[in-house]
Amino acid sequence: MLTLGIETSCDETAVAVLRGEREILSSVVYSQAELHSKYGGVVPEIASRDHLRKLPFVLKEALERAGVELSELDLISATYGPGLVGPLLVGLSAAKAIAYALGRPFVGVNHLEGHIFAHYLEFPEAPPPLLALIVSGGHTELVYVERYGSYRPLGRTRDDAAGEAFDKVGKLIGIAYPAGAEIDKLAKEGDPEAIPLPRPMLDSGYDFSFAGLKTAMVYYLREHPGARREDVAASFQRAVVEVLVRKTLITARKLKVRRIAVVGGVAANSELRARFREEARALGAEVYFPSLNLCTDNAAMIAAAARFRYEELGQRDELLLAPEPSLRI
Repeated sequence: MLTLGIETSCDETAVAVLRGEREILSSVVYSQAELHSKYGGVVPEIASRDHLRKLPFVLKEALERAGVELSELDLISATYGPGLVGPLLVGLSAAKAIAYALGRPFVGVNHLEGHIFAHYLEFPEAPPPLLALIVSGGHTELVYVERYGSYRPLGRTRDDAAGEAFDKVGKLIGIAYPAGAEIDKLAKEGDPEAIPLPRPMLDSGYDFSFAGLKTAMVYYLREHPGARREDVAASFQRAVVEVLVRKTLITARKLKVRRIAVVGGVAANSELRARFREEARALGAEVYFPSLNLCTDNAAMIAAAARFRYEELGQRDELLLAPEPSLRI
């Protein structure tokens, strides 16, 4: 089976072609980061217009790299939520138009489930049950995965997502959007104990909160305008990483889960990867991170989730399916 995946939930225009369960024939991602950097974040209207402009070319390149014709595709899929409504509408409309024109089945995919399927793509030897930490610019969620297609949400951020907090703190110290990779780089040259910062909701329930941490950094920088950027980056990153790692491992211990999948854009953070692996070892748990190209938003994970839902669960969506910006897993 050849599955086409389209992902346009935020500021990446992505198209992929998947053969069978896990063979990625092509995965093309066009990032709008440079377009939005001068605004310090994603501007939905600009994102929508750029998706509309770029998607035909990204689709063409994905098909060419895969070495297949549009008419050879068996299944068409796209993200229908959560995300920004305008960008979602662009990708969803394109996928439904292709499905209609070809007379092929169509499956809408939950973006959060898509991130879990990044783990599915790379680690067939580590199936559920597992605990998934979905951590990105728009989402920070803990989900118990009983089996693929069956999820129990445990906790989520009550305000800012971890990646969003990275971007906001980056803006405070003059780092252009998106700030995650640059903060990670700067942190390697800084002192993570230089600035005393809170660890929000560290020992209370499954939920997360990062808005207070960002506010604490705002006040600190007002009082210490000469603080080294490297120390700011290292201290802030250490606080976020400690919260993510500790809460996830406490949850894994409570649920007696030995497999942890960390997915989403922030899963690319080097300190997060190192701390998780170090501390999970003491717990006797295994932690899995997708390759960097599958951490950020991509369409291969969307195609994989769609193929699974179509072949294993019998899902086939109507072409009237509407985008759901606030969709939950």
